[in-house]
Amino acid sequence: ALAEASAAVFGDPAQSLELIGVTGTNGKTTTAYLVDAALAASGIEIGSVGTVEYRVGARLAEASRTTPESSDLHALFREMVDAGCSHAVLEVSSHALSLKRVHGLRFGVAIFTNLTRDHLDYHGDMESYYAAKRRLFLRPDGEGANPGAAVNLDDAHGRRLAAETDAIGFGLDARDAAVLVRDLVPSGTGTGLVIQTPRGRVEVESRLRGRFNASNVAGVVAAGEVLGLVQEDVVRGIEGVRGVPGRFEAVDEGGPVQVIVDYAHTPDSLENVLRTARTLVGGGRVLVVFGCGGDRDRGKRAQMGAAARALADVAIVTSDNPRGEDPDAIIAEIVAGADRGPAELLVEADRRGAIAMA
Repeated sequence: ALAEASAAVFGDPAQSLELIGVTGTNGKTTTAYLVDAALAASGIEIGSVGTVEYRVGARLAEASRTTPESSDLHALFREMVDAGCSHAVLEVSSHALSLKRVHGLRFGVAIFTNLTRDHLDYHGDMESYYAAKRRLFLRPDGEGANPGAAVNLDDAHGRRLAAETDAIGFGLDARDAAVLVRDLVPSGTGTGLVIQTPRGRVEVESRLRGRFNASNVAGVVAAGEVLGLVQEDVVRGIEGVRGVPGRFEAVDEGGPVQVIVDYAHTPDSLENVLRTARTLVGGGRVLVVFGCGGDRDRGKRAQMGAAARALADVAIVTSDNPRGEDPDAIIAEIVAGADRGPAELLVEADRRGAIAMA
């Protein structure tokens, strides 16, 4: 009811926008940034709504949540239309789909990045989590036509979703993907990719590093195929993205240490970050400082501890936004999962102190 009332109050501005939705456990923010850049390079006026910020033309606002409440969302759409935007890129969370914040919105394109353990405090199990994500691609009665879809076929849930939809698949390992990364060459400044598409081969020199980012790039190229964008514009947009705040973001202060900041907050994302970091250091060491948020899925804490102990040389467990929980209790659950592995395990509850220790 709130979504329908909000649309009415603001004059149903979403009807004047081509909506591109991005969903998945990991990679939403980076993918949304890349889509935004590809559209901008195509000469399209866009607005964006995501985890880091909301943007209407040149105006930026700090994000309160990944996908805002429907009343705030329609207010943003109204601003976008008034500012001359024709497209909007949205990170669409499973909470937003389950709580119907995006009820009634007709998406032109939807991108599925992956599905790994997260938010089970809310959804209960992986099947319910998947069902929430699926609502973006197979719109329930009254939600409008199903969008064109770009789906990651390297992910088991993505393959399931592709079988249920009329999607274009993308991937690095899935040889049946219509958008397939044929070659991937890491460099000191990023990643070179050769990507096969239904319209021919494209070459991309991305400034983003890691296999997980190569997957994000492939997803954006696939979305460009769905939208019918000029491939050269898509490539130019992707190549212009120097980095995404807090997503494998380098902090370059000189000296012999590479410092990377990453939002990794699931076992899968932490593993991906640590494996990528390992490729950057040659024979050097990988040190990780991390924690887990409070009042969220407790089951992933031990798994993240195990991943850090297995893949780093030094793992320093600290406090990370405990919310209403005791920070020491959260740390104890992480450490319980990190009971074996090659890494030296240290604990420093004060995050500033933990970073100094590293």
